[in-house]
Amino acid sequence: MRLPAYLLILPIVTAINIANAAEDSSEIRALRLEIETLQKRYEAQQNALMVLEQRFRAVEARDRQQAAAPQRSLVQSGRTVGGSPSSYGASLKDDSKPAESVEDVYQQASGFYGTGAFSLETGLTYTHYNSNQLALNGFLALDAIFLGNINIDEINSDSYTMDVTGRYNRGRWQYSMSVPVNYRESTYSSAGAGGSTATFSEQTVTGDPRIGDLTFGVAYKFLDEADGLPDGVLSVDVRAPTGKDPYGIKLVETSGNDNLFVPEDLPTGNGVWGVTTGLSLVKTYDPAIVFGNIGYTYNLEDSFDDISAQQGVKVPGKVKLGNTINFGLGVAFALNEKMSLALSFSELISQKSKIKPDGGDWQSVDNSNYNAAYFNVGMTFAPTANMSIVPNLSIGLTPDAPDFSFSIKFPYYF
Repeated sequence: MRLPAYLLILPIVTAINIANAAEDSSEIRALRLEIETLQKRYEAQQNALMVLEQRFRAVEARDRQQAAAPQRSLVQSGRTVGGSPSSYGASLKDDSKPAESVEDVYQQASGFYGTGAFSLETGLTYTHYNSNQLALNGFLALDAIFLGNINIDEINSDSYTMDVTGRYNRGRWQYSMSVPVNYRESTYSSAGAGGSTATFSEQTVTGDPRIGDLTFGVAYKFLDEADGLPDGVLSVDVRAPTGKDPYGIKLVETSGNDNLFVPEDLPTGNGVWGVTTGLSLVKTYDPAIVFGNIGYTYNLEDSFDDISAQQGVKVPGKVKLGNTINFGLGVAFALNEKMSLALSFSELISQKSKIKPDGGDWQSVDNSNYNAAYFNVGMTFAPTANMSIVPNLSIGLTPDAPDFSFSIKFPYYF
């Protein structure tokens, strides 16, 4: 029996198809593996591209900030001034512009606000002062019983000041002008007791918002920070007597208590010209910034139509305010790119003031010398490249200093 031809060929065809199928499966697996490899490479390239894009955006934003405020990149805290880089700038070689909070610390500490720029600063200050005096006229008997008169005097004073300061920088020189507006309110209290009688009186005196003493200043940056050297700024400020002077303001007796006299008005200025010379030094000890300053104020003598506080009496004469010396020392830290914290101590010491009635001799004014020491806690916050916010709290450490003073400043750089 002879088989048909197609039955003889069928096994051969089947074998060929099976071989072809096996070959196709191997090729498909190879192609699939190559596709998966390319996909992984593509994802890696996408991730690398995203990282580069983010870095590019960050560098682009930084360059825009530098272009918007080029003068801030030249101030003393690590920028190049006069073509020579400071040591602080060298320590930040991985970043062409230091943190804005560090710039603010430098500027507030040294009083030098950049080169080739105009800045305008608005400040608000609140100061509270409380003084108590106890006067005893008598003696202490048995069982701690006091026989005599007791007088207790208290003064609570609140002062609000808004000042606007404009500064212009040209190279190493800075020129400034400050205009303050003052509002004051003082409450005078007196309690007297003697024998079987007792009196208590209280009187509040307010002064309408008025301009204070204008200040004109010039500063020179004579030293750039380098290894072993700090930034150094010399300054001279001239105070003009544009505010309401305290001379000739009469004291008025309050009704019902002959122990209490209050002024008719409250002054907003010193009444005489004054010249202040100062030196500021700032040095970086990464991550801290150490700063110190010292200044001396010389007050010129001047003549007035009336220097008497007694009602119905007019006494012309001269006044010589006591000269003062001030100094301070502090340290600051940059908390992050936008914020910094500063702690400092400052002190102001004044000599006695003198008056000279026409035709008389110079007389020292009792209790006119004082020693006011403060502990200061300050911050700087730089929300933008052109504006900063600088709050500061000063706590009085001596009886002559105010209880506390809080200020907030808003410097803006054009």
